[in-house]
Amino acid sequence: MKGKFKFLGILLAVTLLFTACGKGGSDTDSTEGAGNETTATEEASNDTAGGIEGMISVVSREEGSGTRGAFVELVKVEDADGNDATSVEAVIQNNTEAVMTTVAGEKSSIGYISLGSLNDTVKALKVDDVEATAENVANGSYKIARPFNIVTKEEPTGAEADFIGFILSEEGQKIVEEEGYVKSPDAKDYTPDDKVTGSIAIAGSSSVTPVMEKLVEAYGKINPNVKIQVNMSDSTTGVQSVKDGIAQIGMASRELKDSEKDLNKVVIAMDGIAVIVNKDNSLENISLDTLKSVYLGEIEDWEDVK
Repeated sequence: MKGKFKFLGILLAVTLLFTACGKGGSDTDSTEGAGNETTATEEASNDTAGGIEGMISVVSREEGSGTRGAFVELVKVEDADGNDATSVEAVIQNNTEAVMTTVAGEKSSIGYISLGSLNDTVKALKVDDVEATAENVANGSYKIARPFNIVTKEEPTGAEADFIGFILSEEGQKIVEEEGYVKSPDAKDYTPDDKVTGSIAIAGSSSVTPVMEKLVEAYGKINPNVKIQVNMSDSTTGVQSVKDGIAQIGMASRELKDSEKDLNKVVIAMDGIAVIVNKDNSLENISLDTLKSVYLGEIEDWEDVK
């Protein structure tokens, strides 16, 4: 009898063990199911504009930048009095390259740069379903566009006149187009003056600087007797440098302000302002109204970008 009771005891223990294992398996299945539900919720929360979650990191240029001035004016990022109303939360960068580097390194960011400076480290958005291209700037369908101006204190003569003549020539405007910009409406014929000598200091816009450096390099092959130095800063500084006699030519990537219109102005190219996001952002298009609200700080989260 003792043996029989011992056997029954073992059988009962084994039965209880399997029952416990069954419950454990059931709990595991339940946990896995809950995990799957969590994953689905996470996927749903990722279904935001561009597949990017959270706060938008707005990147802007510094005050005095011609690109910022043109962007603010064209997108209407202004208060009731027409003053620049860029969000105080915006990350401020002081040149085109810095804006691209910031946007390329931050998934939640949005910024704006000269179209001619655009490269494959970032992605340009369509604005109101229009792609940012030189062709669309030229035909007027891309609305965020502005002139590249140069200014002199008076009507240019000597070396300044010869260099500006080259910029507006067929060869100079070919360089403008090769750099991704639109030809100037002021383009004209040019006859080199090989008797011209001297030096020219050019200062201003970081957006204009890359194409200006290409123009200076090409002009140097035609007339090596004119020495030209290009100093990059911003549009306002460039214009003021001419007023102060520090530079002979100022670069401005915007229209001139009323206080600057006493200077002689020449349009050397037309440029679009590309709206850029991180390459991991799947957003392809943004409306002008939404872009305005983002830069005013009225839209702060990617889920509200339509």
